[in-house]
Amino acid sequence: MDKRITKAIIPAGGLGTRFLPATKAQPKEMLPLIDKPAIQYIVEEAVQSGIESIVIVSGRNKRAIEDHFDKSAELEAELEERGNEEMLAIVKEISQLADIYYVRQKEPLGLGHAVLCARRFIADEPFAVLLGDDILVSQPPCLRDMIDVYEQEQSSVVAVMEVPWDQTHKYGIVDIEAGKKVARVRDIVEKPLPGQAPSNYAVVGRYVLDPAIFNLLEQAQPGKGGEIQLTDSLQELNRIASLSAYRFDGRRHDVGDKLGFVQATIDFALEREDLSADVKRYLLERLKLSNHL
Repeated sequence: MDKRITKAIIPAGGLGTRFLPATKAQPKEMLPLIDKPAIQYIVEEAVQSGIESIVIVSGRNKRAIEDHFDKSAELEAELEERGNEEMLAIVKEISQLADIYYVRQKEPLGLGHAVLCARRFIADEPFAVLLGDDILVSQPPCLRDMIDVYEQEQSSVVAVMEVPWDQTHKYGIVDIEAGKKVARVRDIVEKPLPGQAPSNYAVVGRYVLDPAIFNLLEQAQPGKGGEIQLTDSLQELNRIASLSAYRFDGRRHDVGDKLGFVQATIDFALEREDLSADVKRYLLERLKLSNHL
């Protein structure tokens, strides 16, 4: 448990059916939030948290992700010739963010299976998992704090946030002592039936895990939805080693949901100097018009 955490897994093998037809020919992870694809926010959080090597678990028709993080000699030459130094620097920085590797998940068999696909890359080191649908905004980054918790508690860590009770059936839910920033997990349940959730603390797409999870994933049977659920193996891990929950207090955007995607786009636009004034003006005018209809 004394190894430094420098590796992360980003599962990106899903079909993106909630965003069809936009995702028919492009990965949902590449849908832009203004001018930056969603997956870049995830990679940037990992890098800012001290991660040096990332494996993206992709699937069919995901080549655009690889191209995005690769060096683009032709584009760089064109920008240099035009004298666009600002955009040239941005493009170069993307390809230099981290060492990024790719492994193919041949079938969409669940999050647990996606993590298992990266076992050779991780080997016997503790590692992070960042889900692309959850963009977490805080300073320092959520994952940085979780790595600190892992080192202090000597246990695997999941990030949690309170959600409305009527939404608990959509998440992995942990049973913990309420109010604590870091709490021991008593139980973790994948998408409990309405009225059966042990709490309203939901896992929100960030994990720091001991490599012992791989043996459990290898033995796991299909769970909810007929998929290999990471939550089921975390439940087993919690029986043989401690599992901690880190309560995230920053801002979360669920960009795997259409409304969440729109909200994230608006929030990020309002935080940009080049857009905020015009976006505010438009929103106020639009709301004023709506009130008259």
